[in-house]
Amino acid sequence: MSFISRLFNHKKTAKRPPDVEFGRFSDSYKSEVRYDAWDRAIEYFESGEYFQSFRNFFDYLTDDYKNNVSYAESDDQLTFTILQGSKKITGYADIHTIKAEGKIAHASELSIGYMRRLIESNYNLKYGRYCLDDDQNLTIVFDSITLDASPYKLYYGLKEIALAADKQDDLLIEEFEMLQPINNTHVIDISEKEKDIKIAFLRQKTEAALDYIKNGKLNPVQYAGGITYMLLDTIYRLDFLIRPEGYTMEAFERMHRNFFAADGFNNQQKNHQLLKELMSLQERPDEKIRSELYRTISTFGMLGVTNHERLRDLIQGELENMVWYAENGYVDIALSVPGYIVGHALFNYSLPEPDKDLFMLYYQIMESDYFTKLGFELDYLQEGKINRHAVRDSIGYIVQTWEKKYPKLNPDLNLLKYGNLVQFAGSYLQMMASLDLTKVMA
Repeated sequence: MSFISRLFNHKKTAKRPPDVEFGRFSDSYKSEVRYDAWDRAIEYFESGEYFQSFRNFFDYLTDDYKNNVSYAESDDQLTFTILQGSKKITGYADIHTIKAEGKIAHASELSIGYMRRLIESNYNLKYGRYCLDDDQNLTIVFDSITLDASPYKLYYGLKEIALAADKQDDLLIEEFEMLQPINNTHVIDISEKEKDIKIAFLRQKTEAALDYIKNGKLNPVQYAGGITYMLLDTIYRLDFLIRPEGYTMEAFERMHRNFFAADGFNNQQKNHQLLKELMSLQERPDEKIRSELYRTISTFGMLGVTNHERLRDLIQGELENMVWYAENGYVDIALSVPGYIVGHALFNYSLPEPDKDLFMLYYQIMESDYFTKLGFELDYLQEGKINRHAVRDSIGYIVQTWEKKYPKLNPDLNLLKYGNLVQFAGSYLQMMASLDLTKVMA
């Protein structure tokens, strides 16, 4: 159950909360049962019991709440299916070989353009390879002899081809008309109302950032750092709250990737690149974006695991940069600094559970209108003022949820300031930086 669902169940609202997902998938939040299966997979492999190792490996990959992995045995062969976003990875294992493949797209005709793209992409693959099957489907394949198929190799090999297949299908189909979707019937559609709200939110946030940079009183050349905070905050916020797939998701990833690339460009030049990308996204037709708004089931995550200490360093290293903007009346930029911290962490990392839930709560408070339109019953903002009792209740529920795993989790609520959104945002992250997320010893 998601944090939002738990939170609303806790409040016992009469109306059931809407089933809406936010943020990028992470495979780091597994139960102890799954980690035990991983340990058994390694033990069985080292003792030469390969089929037992495979069974436990696929048990490890299986999510506790979603049917993302299935496998079956017959005639000395194990067959399996793994869901990753819009793609389905299928394969088999026997006493000699384990092989997996993901069909990316069907090619109605051959083209030098996409074939060259995939040949170049092959260079970056460590375990898999792209190929064309007998039915003229673009396919990515991973295989290994059974004797060499340790759980570690299987995990990284299957993860590589699953992530690559999930990303390449949308990008290639977007660019090359002779390619058609294939094996994507398992994706979950969302309501047209939800799509409308998300598209409107994307337009609103993007336009607000572009308009501020163009017409605001802050000089974008002299204060390039402040503009950077606003642009990256916008990108990360949209990625997390809209959760797009396909081209739009890749656009956000590309903006992030290009900004942090060591390519010799200065901050002002980097901002210019981000502006161009955002303007291009703003010009993208609603119909295109609408087709990229759907739900998926995934097995492998792209986020790197981090701890609270690293998050604390991020907060302490960036948060002080909001002070000058706040004191000089640049409210939007001041709010973009904590917004950047929250978004950057959620975009890049699989965070400890309390940190993730507290960041989710931060977005609920700061984007209360958006959540309300999606159907959530929120009372964090009342006539433009923060409802301290509602905020404290929700923080208390997060503490209650995780106090057994993090017994020293005791947020200092006295740090919170409710005078205005800028004061609250800064004090909220200061409260988070002061947390002690020491885990209970097993």
